Amino acid sequence: MHEKCGVVGVSLTDREAARPLYYSLYALQHRGQESAGIVTHDGFQQHEHVEMGLVGDAFDPDDLDTLNGANGIGHVRYPTAGGVNTCCAQPFSVSFKSGSLGLAHNGNLVNAEEVREELAELGHAFTSNGDTEVIAHDLARNLLEEDLVRAVKSTMSRIHGSYSLTIMHDETVLGVRDPQGNRPLCIGELEDGYVIASESAAIDTLDGELIRDVKPGELVVLHPNGSGYDTYQLVDESRTAHCFFEHVYFARPDSVIDEELVYEVRRDLGRTLWEESGVETDVVMPVPDSGRSFASGYAEAAAEDGADTEFAEGLMKNRYVGRTFIMPTQDERERAVRLKLNPIKSTIEGRTVTLIDDSIVRGTTSTQLIELLRDAGAEEIHVRIGSPEIIAPCYLGIDMASRDELIAADKTTEEIRDEIGADSLSYLSIEGVTNALGKDHDDLCLGCVTGEYPYDVEGEQTDRDVSRPIIDNASSADD
Repeated sequence: MHEKCGVVGVSLTDREAARPLYYSLYALQHRGQESAGIVTHDGFQQHEHVEMGLVGDAFDPDDLDTLNGANGIGHVRYPTAGGVNTCCAQPFSVSFKSGSLGLAHNGNLVNAEEVREELAELGHAFTSNGDTEVIAHDLARNLLEEDLVRAVKSTMSRIHGSYSLTIMHDETVLGVRDPQGNRPLCIGELEDGYVIASESAAIDTLDGELIRDVKPGELVVLHPNGSGYDTYQLVDESRTAHCFFEHVYFARPDSVIDEELVYEVRRDLGRTLWEESGVETDVVMPVPDSGRSFASGYAEAAAEDGADTEFAEGLMKNRYVGRTFIMPTQDERERAVRLKLNPIKSTIEGRTVTLIDDSIVRGTTSTQLIELLRDAGAEEIHVRIGSPEIIAPCYLGIDMASRDELIAADKTTEEIRDEIGADSLSYLSIEGVTNALGKDHDDLCLGCVTGEYPYDVEGEQTDRDVSRPIIDNASSADD
């Protein structure tokens, strides 16, 4: 699985924004690796540089030198809506009668096509098939008739789905979070300005201080001179829909989300996993890097209960093998697992093992890892997973497999255990997740593990009373 995007925006007093944005994007690189971009404004005109690839490949010093201005926004992207090409890379920029507009989006709209069709009938020309351009065009249209705050509110009333946005209107930087707060967004203070970012780790990178999360349905407007910010609660829903997988997998462990350090939340999830399904083995080991925090909490809870078990690293990760590794045949795809992860035999041989990971999606990787451990001499392998079974796809900004590809969509835990070759397999319960997060079930998005969603997704069930906005062209078509 891959998170779709990371966003950032800064307004500084008397310093170019390009390099702080560049450093912030590095801090958010885990949220998207296909493209990176920055848009700045110098008070007279907008400047932009958007390129495919990792942050370090997308920018060189000359590129940063052309991005003038103390205000700007940035974006890293892994696509789930729109293609993998420069026309869908962000921030997305438009120029219109009321000025210039740049927009960076983390999330996914579920009614983008309806809004796009209406805008196209009104004469808007689209250059991509991404939902971000739909938001940008709708906001630009509203800015022709309304002030900035009302224009944003009008667009929010028409789009439906998950979105955390950083926006630049001329030299003013804004942050917006959807009314149910599905994707994270926070605001921080720098020595000479303010920053809005997907995660607090980006604020830390700039030596800033986290102020708080942006509230669901809230608009934050940074002062162009970096002196402060204003906030507007534009929509106030009774329930939220925070994505629980941000805590389980996507966010950096050193980020703070909803006033909780992600690392400690994952350790608590691991502790709960032991309480629910702990098994005493010689060694507890994580799948690097995603299982490490869970395994730490699990092993600590086991020790507190008197279990004679050791926490140890049994798989070493080669960090230089990424998704771009060429694997044209099945044999080479299997070989790639050995390239990425190598077992430490002294930790494994002749011992019983608990292997801990954050999730199982297709099951292929788990099968290969268990084969590695058996080849290394493990006597028993018990698999524990720090999230519930993933039974349904995500429509809200995560690149996740379809139901046909999800191993848990049509198999029981026992059948999955047999397929991956483990001696035992247990997942964390949904109640275990909600308790560890300190959240009510009704305030989380659990669609991928329940099949019921907090947004009106066509063909899917909802977990609350929610419906899409009525778009003119859609209603006229129904008539």
